[in-house]
Amino acid sequence: MWLAAIALVVVLAAGAGVLWWSGATLASDPSELARIELQPLAGSLVSARASLDGGKPVPLRVSGGRVVPTALVSPGAVVHVEVVVRRPSWLGWAVGRTRHEQLTVRAPVAGVPDRWLTLADGSALHVRFAKGVDRIAVGAVRPSRTVAAGGRRVVSLGPQAPSGSLLVAAAPRSWERLGAPIRVSWFPKTPMPGVLVSPAPKADVSPLTTIRLTFARPVGETLGGSRPHFTTRVSGTWRQVDAHTLEFRPTGLGFPLDSRLALELPRTLSVIVAGRGSEQRLRSIGWTVPTGSVLRLHQLLADAGYLPVSWHPAGDPVARTPQAEAEAALAPPAGRFTWRFDNTPPQLTQQWAPDAVTQITRGAVMAFEHDHDLTVDAFAGPMVWRALLLDAIAGKRRTDGYSYVYVHTHLPQLLTLWHNGQTVLTSPGNTGIPATPTQPGTFPVFEHIPVGTMSGTNPDGSHYNDPGIRWISYFHGGEALHAFNRASFGTPQSLGCVELPLAAAAKVWPYTPIGTLVTIENQ
Repeated sequence: MWLAAIALVVVLAAGAGVLWWSGATLASDPSELARIELQPLAGSLVSARASLDGGKPVPLRVSGGRVVPTALVSPGAVVHVEVVVRRPSWLGWAVGRTRHEQLTVRAPVAGVPDRWLTLADGSALHVRFAKGVDRIAVGAVRPSRTVAAGGRRVVSLGPQAPSGSLLVAAAPRSWERLGAPIRVSWFPKTPMPGVLVSPAPKADVSPLTTIRLTFARPVGETLGGSRPHFTTRVSGTWRQVDAHTLEFRPTGLGFPLDSRLALELPRTLSVIVAGRGSEQRLRSIGWTVPTGSVLRLHQLLADAGYLPVSWHPAGDPVARTPQAEAEAALAPPAGRFTWRFDNTPPQLTQQWAPDAVTQITRGAVMAFEHDHDLTVDAFAGPMVWRALLLDAIAGKRRTDGYSYVYVHTHLPQLLTLWHNGQTVLTSPGNTGIPATPTQPGTFPVFEHIPVGTMSGTNPDGSHYNDPGIRWISYFHGGEALHAFNRASFGTPQSLGCVELPLAAAAKVWPYTPIGTLVTIENQ
């Protein structure tokens, strides 16, 4: 009996030994995706497969028991590994011909525990990772310069500017692609809490520039419950990117063109500019938004119907979106202008310049300002640009047409009214006498009234006061187009104005709203 028991124990022990020596394990590996270990009696590896969540396969190479992807995997990706082992035939009948092992691995991610550093002048910048990394890439705008790390946790980037910010992307393993960029910022030692400002204070910024404030200490510790604010109303939103960073992203048309931005801080801080070691103790930070280009101003005024020319882009028209229009204001598209009418008077055509401000520009701006209830000053300031861009987005266009008046001062003196390619009227008129001549040149109408009182000083020093003057269009100082009762017309008789018969003045007046150009020929 006892002999049988001993024999049973020996058989069981031998069976256990066979199972032990035929084992296979699939486990994680400190440097590769996984490691497979086969015992002497385990047989041979038939296959090794891997896939990502979602089923996308990951090609593998198995060497020396190490399972290595042959295509790069993103840090943090979940990888499912499965290996199949075929046992020896003499053992397969008892415990199965194949053995399957499975393992789920998350590709490691290398974080940066300290992303806000204080750096002594001239010191090297050391970036510390949460775990060793194979390589990193760094860059100011995007990570583009690769640095081998060889598994180190601390990587030196060498001496840097006294202050700055870099994007750093890391690949913890050789079989991983670079991970999402992480911004690392460094500051000089400052007497007050420091803030790294981008773009630099006093710089020119585009309407859609993101304003970034990176604080040496956490935002809450530095500012408490307060937040920076612009002194004028701007379109956009603040967001806290991380514990140390605030960003303002403009929306809509963004910052007004041709304006000064002033950002008030809740407290005085040491304001630092990237690349510089010096700091300024400031409570307010300012930038300048440049004005739009003259060329784009003309393109918009032409599209809106305020110029005697039409605009034809060389490529696709600017998209009717705030972003596209704001960008085009500073970087206008290529194209060409053409005259809207074949018989445009030469007195007008010779004054046109696509990339320079002329009287044609000033008159168009004044007409636009008047139509949009803006201050009429012939200057394309922030409000004019905003209204122009909004009209461009909405596709609005003036339908009144384009008028132009020119006056021949040689005898007989004549006024010609031209509108949309047609000569509407030619009438005798009176310009100023030699003692008070009508100023030659081209001028936009700045005041347009149906009836008023005209007063002033005669050449002999006496004063005049004439009420009930009809159909007045002032274009230069006290000089105006208007009706006046004279025995004859066509010779110098006025004190500087262009006098017209009542019927002619009544016909001219509706065509000369604010902004209409009047040319007094120097002949």
